[in-house]
Amino acid sequence: MSGAGEGRGGDKGAGTRVVGAGRRPEWTQRIVNPPVWRASTILYDTVEELRATAGRDTHHKLFYGRRGTPTQWSLADALTQLEPGAEATLLYPSGVAAISTALLAVLSPGDELLLVDSAYDPTRHLADGLLKRFGITTRYYDPMVGAGIAELIGPTTRAIFMESPGSLTFEVQDVPAIVAAAKARGVTTLLDNTWATPLLFPAIELGVDYTIMACTKYVVGHSDAMLGSVTAAPGKFAALRHASYQLGQHVSPDDAYLGSRGLRTMAVRLDRHGESALAIARWLGAQPGVARVLHPALPGTPGHDIFARDFRGSSGLFSFVLDGGDEAARAALIDGLELFAIGYSWGGFESLAVPIDPERYRSATPWQAEGPMVRLQIGLEDVDDLIADLDAGLARFRAARG
Repeated sequence: MSGAGEGRGGDKGAGTRVVGAGRRPEWTQRIVNPPVWRASTILYDTVEELRATAGRDTHHKLFYGRRGTPTQWSLADALTQLEPGAEATLLYPSGVAAISTALLAVLSPGDELLLVDSAYDPTRHLADGLLKRFGITTRYYDPMVGAGIAELIGPTTRAIFMESPGSLTFEVQDVPAIVAAAKARGVTTLLDNTWATPLLFPAIELGVDYTIMACTKYVVGHSDAMLGSVTAAPGKFAALRHASYQLGQHVSPDDAYLGSRGLRTMAVRLDRHGESALAIARWLGAQPGVARVLHPALPGTPGHDIFARDFRGSSGLFSFVLDGGDEAARAALIDGLELFAIGYSWGGFESLAVPIDPERYRSATPWQAEGPMVRLQIGLEDVDDLIADLDAGLARFRAARG
């Protein structure tokens, strides 16, 4: 389930890197796509060999199925190679499992976690539930705090968790400033980088200790597998691996194979997702019935200047605020859409639309908006068709709003 990077291809383009990463000959056996190695029990010729294997580092060595096979190692290695300067990567059965394990690897009873107020809801549930039960305190902070995070770091603060941009309200955090403040106080930094992936935001290169992805989204890319990853900066991998092994974290080789397959087209898919989403976001911003659009690449979205400074492009997820109306009017917009399906997650080839209510999940920075909100995942359909579908939806919204 792990991969150690060799720094290969860091100076190559994104498309080149995702095609070649993780394809070591000893793992691929000269097959273009690394094959699926399914295993639980690994056999040994002698008792001596069994005991010798158990007593050594089993990283990238067959030992027991839970430690992985070349199928998992190949994907983990590829993700490490996409993060310049990273030490290694571990895979998890979901993005939430990746977040949970990373936090448990660095936090102990009595510690404090600083968690961004715009974080993914399951991350908040983890902090307010399991971590609290284990004696770990969480303090939520304004996503736009930037270097001001230094004033929040207390004597028991051990970790700062970021999500940039936030996956509902899309504030872009000043990650380098937060990292600098954390390093000055010996505090570990973690980033949920699912929206951008390392292709658009090289988190380890910018000083983050652990960068996390729900690979279910853009890595898999086809809405058919659950997968997560954590990539560690130099010196940070041992703690992550120790926690992961103790928790028995493991990824099916079949799901890892789907992740490797999806990874090869991630660069071109991200380009298409990003271009289409930005075109639709700009169109929405000019439509009657839309109060504002929250897309990091658009001026007016909190942290846009940071986005322009630090990011190499944008992906396919954003939200917009309706101008007035109620739940019924919002439902009229969404329910009648033909090309936008209604469903959670994102990053797949099909466009999605869901109602979102960020005010339910904020505590440090209360959320207020002009009306109900809708989050869009822009898939790979033709932009003109998606715009026509949204145009009809906005007409229904305006009629229902009166």
